[in-house]
Amino acid sequence: MASITIRNLDDDLKAQLRVVAASHGRSMEEEARVIIRQALSRQETSGGLGSRIHSRFAAIGGADIELPARTDKARCER
Repeated sequence: MASITIRNLDDDLKAQLRVVAASHGRSMEEEARVIIRQALSRQETSGGLGSRIHSRFAAIGGADIELPARTDKARCER
């Protein structure tokens, strides 16, 4: 496994990390790993709203929805 050193970490930020880690029953090092892991996993799954909706329902086989025919013309607001 690799390791990193974070220099010039603000004292207030370090104190926050210590408090959050303690509230989760973890070391500061483990809490930092969890935060980084969560941030990167969100980045991988990010996308537009349509992509996120699709990925949510694709796991259960999708959804077939019958859309009603449009009877009114689309309004264009200016």
